Parts: sequence; C-alpha cells; structure tokens
Amino acid sequence: MKSAHRHIGATIAIAAAAALLSAPATAHDAEAAKALIKRNDCGKCHALAKTKKGPSYKKIAKENRGKADVEAKLVKHLTSSPMVKLEDGTEEEHKEIDTKNPAELHNLVQWILAQ
Repeated sequence: MKSAHRHIGATIAIAAAAALLSAPATAHDAEAAKALIKRNDCGKCHALAKTKKGPSYKKIAKENRGKADVEAKLVKHLTSSPMVKLEDGTEEEHKEIDTKNPAELHNLVQWILAQ
C-alpha cells in the first residue's frame, strides 16, 4: 500500500511540475496594462491589431518577441521620449509614459509582447 501511495504522490508532483512549466513564464495583469495605456492616451497612435499613426501592439509584439533584452529596450522606448518614425514616414517624439514604476512597466511590456 505504501508503494501505491508513493506512486500516486509522485504522479501528482510530476503533474504539478508540468503544469507550472507549461504556464506562461511571466503572467501579466491585462486590465492594469490597459488602464495604463488608456491613462497615457496611447490609443491615439496605437491599437491592438490595427495600424494607426504608430504600429499595432500585435505588430510590436511580433517584431520584438524573443529578442535579447527586449524588455529593457521597450521600457527605454516608453520612458525616454525617442524620435519615432510614423507609419506615414514622418517623425515625431514619442510621448513618455507617466510612470517609472518598474512593476507597471514590466506588466505593460509583458502585455504588449503577449499580443
């Protein structure tokens, strides 16, 4: 009987480990990210799937997902007001996001990359 309990316990442990490994590496709070986007009027230039003045979040994710240091690069972009090339070929200064909170920035970048 002890052997059966050990087997069941080992099976449960393996299943739990597999569930953890198959979960996203970094979960994000979509509602908090969307609230930050709304608060900063990002929708003026960006949309989820549609190109506006700037690229869609889906396009940003596709172009950046998996790149080295992607989070640091996107955080720098959001917090440093760089010059950006718009979809029509003109350039303008990207609006700096109104937070320096690392957790909020991390959450926003993870939400963008998940699109």
